[in-house]
Parts: sequence; structure tokens; C-alpha cells
Amino acid sequence: MSGDDTNRPVHGTVAGDAYVALPPTAVDATASGPTRLIVAWPGFDPPRAATALATAIPMTGVPVWRVYLDLPGRSPGGLGSGSILETESIEAYCAAVENAARRLPDALAQIRRDLDVPDGPVGLAGFSAGGAAALLAVAHGVVPVSTAALVAPVVAPARAARAVEKRSGSERAWSEHAVALADRLDLGALAGDIAGRDVPVLLVGGAKDRVVPAREITALRDELRRHGGEAESTTFRMGHALAAEPGTEPRPPITEAVRVDGVLTDWFRDRLATLAPGADEGAAQAGPGGGAAEASGDTQPMERRHGSWSSGTGNAPDARTGAGLGHGF
Repeated sequence: MSGDDTNRPVHGTVAGDAYVALPPTAVDATASGPTRLIVAWPGFDPPRAATALATAIPMTGVPVWRVYLDLPGRSPGGLGSGSILETESIEAYCAAVENAARRLPDALAQIRRDLDVPDGPVGLAGFSAGGAAALLAVAHGVVPVSTAALVAPVVAPARAARAVEKRSGSERAWSEHAVALADRLDLGALAGDIAGRDVPVLLVGGAKDRVVPAREITALRDELRRHGGEAESTTFRMGHALAAEPGTEPRPPITEAVRVDGVLTDWFRDRLATLAPGADEGAAQAGPGGGAAEASGDTQPMERRHGSWSSGTGNAPDARTGAGLGHGF
């Protein structure tokens, strides 16, 4: 672990996986309730590393520690769009997602010691494969979770592979074991388990996403609601990635990341924070379009109204697709 004072990021490792923790430096809000940590995982597509995700969506306005944790066994170069069709790659994906959820209790225990943060429920966040890991952790109840926000979570690896097959003209070469692993991570099939944990869930999708189409995000939202869960979704006009290639190092955030950061910041502030007297509710917006997302297709955008989310007509400007946006995990 490194970090000279409480206002600087803390870097450390947990079971060989690197993390970076951003301290609660928000000046217009204080933490309310017992949650003092948000844990977020990157994906196999940019941003692929904890430090890159921390730069893309720092959630600076949320007055709790935001801990960005590498996925177990993450390949430094990530997985290209065609590699998901290979048995070795899909097995690596499934192992990373399942191990991230399984290791979370031990990782949290060490991180709490490193940061001197007391026990309590956590917030969970994640992008792509990291979003799948967060939802799997909720479904399995590995730790108490107060709320979760996921950006383009891979809802079903098998359907993501079919999309790659159609684009590439190639066919997957999965072993029977790989097929079984992928089916085990179909989040739609786990909707009842996720909803049963009573964890408010925000799902963020991209209208131009060719890995996790927006319709999969809204279908998962509807399935969670059907099982009695509290779930909201919103869609930006963006592709799958939240950073330019290679997505393994901290870089200035692209437009899509700035807007997603604003939505996640509002979501967690509404549930984990109390505004300081006289504070402007919109102060935490991280840029243009930070609070409401312009939807397309069958999604319902959300507007932030007096500290809560509700369905409405978004009016945020169109988010332009950033350069180098990948279509793998």
C-alpha cells in the first residue's frame, strides 16, 4: 500500500490483484449510513485496468472511498472481439468474473485494514465483465451490498459471442465445459437471486454497443423488476468501451466516460450521502449530460428530480463515439 495522506489515492494489492482507492474528498456532501466503500471492477475492454477505470469514472462527488480493483487473472492486453470465440478466452473470462465475486470478502477485509475503514455494507460498480462480476456478487450474497451501478454488464456471454459471430463471419469453437461455464454466467437466469437481495440496481447501456445491446440492458431491468427487485436503466448513445485503446493506463476521460461518471455519481450520492447545507444538488455533475441520459430504442431515460430518479424524457446532448472504442470484453 502507498499514500502519504488521506487526500491522496492509495495503491495496493489484494491476492496479487492491484487496486487504487480514491479518498472521500467531496466538500459538498457527507456519507450517510454505514456504507463507506464502493468497489468497482474494470472490464476486458477499455478501461481494462483498475487505474484506467479510476480515471474514467472517479465519482469524485461521492463522499466515500471508491476502490477500483483489477479482475483476477486479467490479461494486460485484454481480449479482442474475435478471441471470445475461442475456448481458452471464454474460460478466462468466466474465471475472472467468478473469481472476482468469490474473492470479494477476503479482498474487502484486507482493503478495510489498509484504509482503516470499519465493517459495513458496500456499494458495487463495474464495467462490462466487471459489471457481471458485481451482479454475480450480489446474486450470491458474498458480502452485504447497499446499492450497485453497472455500465454495460455482459448479461449473457453466449449472446455476446453470437454477436461476434455475426460480425466476423466466424464460428465459436467452445468446448462443452466452456459452454457450461458461459451458461452459468447468464445474469438473466440469476435475476431472481439478484432481486432477492433487495439491492437497488442501476444499469447503464449504450445505444451503439455491439457487445451488450441496449435491449439486453432493459430486458435485464425488466426481469429484475418482475422478480420484485428495484432496478433502473438508462442509455447513452455510445459504444461499449469507456476509454480509448489500449485502456490499461490512466488517460484523460473520453466524453462517454464523463457522462457515465455523472450518472453514477448522482446514483451513489442519492443513496449514500447527505448534502451539506446550501449545497447545490447538481454540483457533483461531472460534465455536460451528467445527470440525465438521452435514451433510444425501448429504454426509459431517467431524470434526477429532487434527489431521486424517475422516468422521464432526457435532454442530454448526444455523446459522440470516442476514438479507439473496442468491441471485445
